[in-house]
Amino acid sequence: MNQARPLVPSRFVRPSIPRPGGGRDRAGLVRQSYEAISEGSRSFAFASKLFDQATRERVWMLYAWCRRCDDLADAQEKGGELGDQAGIEDRLQAIKVLTRRALAGEPTADVAFDALGQVAGEAGITLDMANEVIAGFAMDANGFSPHSEKELMRYCYHVAGAVGVLMARVMFAPNDSFIYDRACDLGLAFQLANVARDVIEDAAAGRCYLPDEWLEDAGLTRENYADEDNRFALAAVSARLVDRMEMYEVASRLGAKHLRFRQRWAVLSAARIYGAIGRKVRARGQLAWDTRTYVPWYEKLVHVIAAFGEAVTKHAPEPEHWPPYTRDDLRPVAGW
Repeated sequence: MNQARPLVPSRFVRPSIPRPGGGRDRAGLVRQSYEAISEGSRSFAFASKLFDQATRERVWMLYAWCRRCDDLADAQEKGGELGDQAGIEDRLQAIKVLTRRALAGEPTADVAFDALGQVAGEAGITLDMANEVIAGFAMDANGFSPHSEKELMRYCYHVAGAVGVLMARVMFAPNDSFIYDRACDLGLAFQLANVARDVIEDAAAGRCYLPDEWLEDAGLTRENYADEDNRFALAAVSARLVDRMEMYEVASRLGAKHLRFRQRWAVLSAARIYGAIGRKVRARGQLAWDTRTYVPWYEKLVHVIAAFGEAVTKHAPEPEHWPPYTRDDLRPVAGW
């Protein structure tokens, strides 16, 4: 039997040459990545402008990938309302495939993933590093809800602490485990602030990130914690989140001391702004979820000025109480 002949002789077929960004124009990737961050996170976009240009552009491209993955996983648009969660496994698989292609220097037909390929080529981001973040989306896909504080913190590690590690990478921070641990701490602090602020919004979407043990301590259950009649008790649980946030926030400052000045200023500004969100939630008590908690621009400016002073003096006192969990405690375990 005659074998089918290829339509094009093999001597004319050439494999595509791997190129960071999938061959896209870098300036275009940077521009579209900034559009993603300006719409997806006004607080982080504000702080990111304090970076030097090279760092700022890498940060924007990394953020664009994180935002796109989050949107794909949750079937939402630029951090908006959650969409239909049917088919989440297929969307998760798409994230994995596109990320692998991007890191291999192959075109993905998606700007955010091509942006990851570009910044990965510049900063040496590996597939293992990216997979630590993707694991957080997998946890949501599996209906994750924590029983203990450690389980909550493991989730926070995957969705934010691991992003902090990538941020340290794109800032070309000194290759020191202590500094990378502190970068992880800052990501954990950010996520704890987000959980406290969004607890009712998450409940409406069928997601609970409050540990069962904490709910039990407050006399609440997963079934009733979001009820309006239970807001006073819920405020006590939320305050525990913010207390933990502050522990990780303080520890993170010890890592910022080792960054270059502009990087240090930007990181400390972001830490102050996100910390302010958490503290506002705690201060508002049972009223915290009547309206969305945010930091207005003039308060952000105050935090940026204060962070400038911190960045100049490198003032970062040793924490009175170190966070209970380290990066090594929270890394993947079997089943996630």
